[in-house]
Amino acid sequence: MNPPCGRCTKPVYPTEKINCLDKYWHKGCFSCDVCKMTLSMSNYKGFNKRPYCSMHYPKTSFTTVADTPENLRLKHQTMLNSQALYKEEFEKNKGKGFSVVVDTPEMQRLKKTQEQISDIKYHEDFERSKIRSDAPPPENRQEPTSQELNNQADNQIPVPPSGVRKRYQAMYSYTAAEADEVSLKEGDFIDDVEFIDEGWLFGSNQRTGQRGMLPANYVRPV
Repeated sequence: MNPPCGRCTKPVYPTEKINCLDKYWHKGCFSCDVCKMTLSMSNYKGFNKRPYCSMHYPKTSFTTVADTPENLRLKHQTMLNSQALYKEEFEKNKGKGFSVVVDTPEMQRLKKTQEQISDIKYHEDFERSKIRSDAPPPENRQEPTSQELNNQADNQIPVPPSGVRKRYQAMYSYTAAEADEVSLKEGDFIDDVEFIDEGWLFGSNQRTGQRGMLPANYVRPV
């Protein structure tokens, strides 16, 4: 039995048939769906199993992949491969105590926020560690003699109230540990002294002209 034509539906005889786009066509019926220009096997373009010329071929923004048996087989094979790969990765990482986190834009934003918080905490801890103790570091301190300790115990250093400026004299030598501190030699006079806290004063070394912080237990008021 002769098959029907894909356009006129009349029977197509073997001497005039064209087999294309899963249909049979009369040679004269194999034409563009829009302008009716007669086409051949070398210049037609198929879309949804209909023939078009190059001028009237439907323009699409994406490529449609037909669900042919071969494409369905490849799709199924790809899915099986993906599942096998996932199972392999799962078995490999099982028991290691960590999970794989996808590096999405949201995860990158959270990671950046955590880094900023960590950086702020680091600076806070660093500034807190710079707070000086009441006594100066051991490497900068020259130990006084027993007689000097006895004299110091008998004559405690009065601490002036905040804002009161006075003249002091160094009882021991001291090497500045920070840029804002003043180095002392035993006997140096310190002018314009200002009380900071129980462990530190602020004043000018008359001998060097240097002005800055100095340990309160290294000097005595004059």
